[in-house]
Amino acid sequence: MPPLADVRVLDFTTLLPGPFATLILAEAGAETIKIERPGGEEMRAGRPRAGDQGLLFAMLNRGKRSIELDLKAPGAAARLRPLLESADVLVEQFRPGVMERLGLGPAAARAVNPRLVYCSITGYGQDGPKAQAAGHDLNYCAETGFLSMTRGADGAPQIPQTQIADIGAGSYPAVMNIMFALWAARRTGEGAFLDISMCDNMFPFLWAPLALGRATGRWPRGNDMYLTGATPRYRLYRAADGGYVACGALEQKFWDNFCDCIGLDDGLRDDARDPEATGAGVAARIAARTADEWSGRFAGRDVCANIVRGIDEALADPQFFARGLFAHELAAGESVMPALPVPVAPGLRGAPGAARAPALGADNFLLDSGERTAAA
Repeated sequence: MPPLADVRVLDFTTLLPGPFATLILAEAGAETIKIERPGGEEMRAGRPRAGDQGLLFAMLNRGKRSIELDLKAPGAAARLRPLLESADVLVEQFRPGVMERLGLGPAAARAVNPRLVYCSITGYGQDGPKAQAAGHDLNYCAETGFLSMTRGADGAPQIPQTQIADIGAGSYPAVMNIMFALWAARRTGEGAFLDISMCDNMFPFLWAPLALGRATGRWPRGNDMYLTGATPRYRLYRAADGGYVACGALEQKFWDNFCDCIGLDDGLRDDARDPEATGAGVAARIAARTADEWSGRFAGRDVCANIVRGIDEALADPQFFARGLFAHELAAGESVMPALPVPVAPGLRGAPGAARAPALGADNFLLDSGERTAAA
């Protein structure tokens, strides 16, 4: 039995941070019920599509339930009372004050159910001068200094190619704190209110720049720290065919092996003497062969180097199939495809199999009965 099989989650979230957090809980067995506005959340209508279903929505909401309800309608909060009474967790993602105006704020909800773990995910947190400011992932990355560490060759900040703040500073901290609070609630019978600020949670990603800046007063600006390209041991190098080699040979034994493998001149191997000369020498050696040739030469050798794969190539890697990463499936329209992997240990997830995202309002009957049954 999955560890959260006896946990009920009410999910008032949309888009990415909250839905991915509640997906993780659902994959660990929690009955997760989405409360959606009339017409459903906007991701349902998004592209790409499988049949009549938006795949982005389906990927994040696999195995959940759906209730369609106008939260602004008179009596909406009262209709949710049976679910509030039976829930263990509530997750919402509105701006501060919205749930209070709907009669569903943390004080009102926990008055109905004192053991409820109530989690609010916002950009800036529930208080402070920016609490009501609108924003998205890029804004939170910019606000916290993270983008200043992502500079390209021209010195301009680069847009991260995935949602760092949404997932790394929103979804993951939400799940972590929900589990802490559930553990405490099981012992004490007392729930908690969790104020998850994505901006607050961006700063752990800046652990090294913070240490340098606090110690020396010199705040890095990207590509000037050991792990951001200042050392030739930790860089990307272009191969002859336009592919790239990712070198992470930090420790001396790996660096020695890497230098042997690429045939770097002995006079350039002491990278402390002239890092840029060493980097130029490595770049010249890598540029002499294709990415696939380097992949073959690196195979089976302790060099901490590999080639930069495309997503399609990564999906075909036998390593991930051997790990069972794609054993769970998503059914969408007439298609069945691998489900989005989640960071839940295999032994803590439900049995592999295909599951769907819920049809809008398919579980409105729960408003009347409040019964607990297995999700589809």
